[in-house]
Amino acid sequence: MQDTVSFDEKRNRLVLIDQTRLPGELKMLSLHTIEEMEAAIRTLQVRGAPAIGVAAAIGLAVLARELNADENYEANLLAYADRLRATRPTAVNLAWALERMLAGPHDPESLALQAMAIWEDDIETCRRIGEHGSALLRDGDHVLTHCNAGRLAAVRYGTALVPIYVAAEQGKGIHVFADETRPLLQGARLTAYELAEAGIPVTLLCDNMAASLLQSGKINMIFVGADRIARNGDAANKTGSLGLSILARHYGVPFYVCAPFSTVDFHCAEGMDIPIEQRAPEEVTQAWYARRMAPAGVEVYNPAFDVIPYGNITAFVTENGIVAPQNLPVP
Repeated sequence: MQDTVSFDEKRNRLVLIDQTRLPGELKMLSLHTIEEMEAAIRTLQVRGAPAIGVAAAIGLAVLARELNADENYEANLLAYADRLRATRPTAVNLAWALERMLAGPHDPESLALQAMAIWEDDIETCRRIGEHGSALLRDGDHVLTHCNAGRLAAVRYGTALVPIYVAAEQGKGIHVFADETRPLLQGARLTAYELAEAGIPVTLLCDNMAASLLQSGKINMIFVGADRIARNGDAANKTGSLGLSILARHYGVPFYVCAPFSTVDFHCAEGMDIPIEQRAPEEVTQAWYARRMAPAGVEVYNPAFDVIPYGNITAFVTENGIVAPQNLPVP
């Protein structure tokens, strides 16, 4: 599979897999305007906390080159960064990547070098998450996951699925059960797609079937990603993760959150402080059919994320090892 996010330096373009077209079509986007980049992030053409951060970094580098001769270069560059930062409020990697971009020199070539450093770091970081997480897996294990935190959520490897990819390289046979993940079906459209492409056995289930699956005793552990982790260890992930963590605790199934340390927001004390993005009602009422799935005018509750309390998390799988929620290092 191609990298989810890349930098075409010759043409000065941010290149993305359009994830709204999957699994039916693998289409690459080549972006160079702020409007294109805002739309790509908001409409989930690129999604997943690590991928969004890398896309914003490369996008800012592309925009800097476009602005090179502009007499208002600095003001326009900062305005572009603000616009990119505002596209998704929950995923902290977006703001983290932009802050890292702006921490050094702001000339176009320095920004291009920094963007590529962030891109390379994502590949290395995710690979290390996989190496640590694969140690938890034994041949024949069954793993449940929610949403998509695989290759399509990062540059190349992902977070919650990379332990499975590394385990497969080690000769372990792992079977993944993927929640469909309503309302946008990231589990059905993306997780099942990329695992099938990689030759990993995968079984798809509706979100409301997870309880009976856990009750059956078939699942050895749960791996999910995170879009923001509070200082106390609470973690925001795709809506439905909270309920899954409660089920896991009830049935005694280990629940792991796989994420880089860049996802930890040390300015955020606890999960209640994490801003939760509310998505458009049309995602629930009419997104996937030619006809409406609900009566016109009905009110819709559609948070993109919910918050997993640290007490429901067995451990975080990070690039620096496996860490209990209470042991998150403070910088």
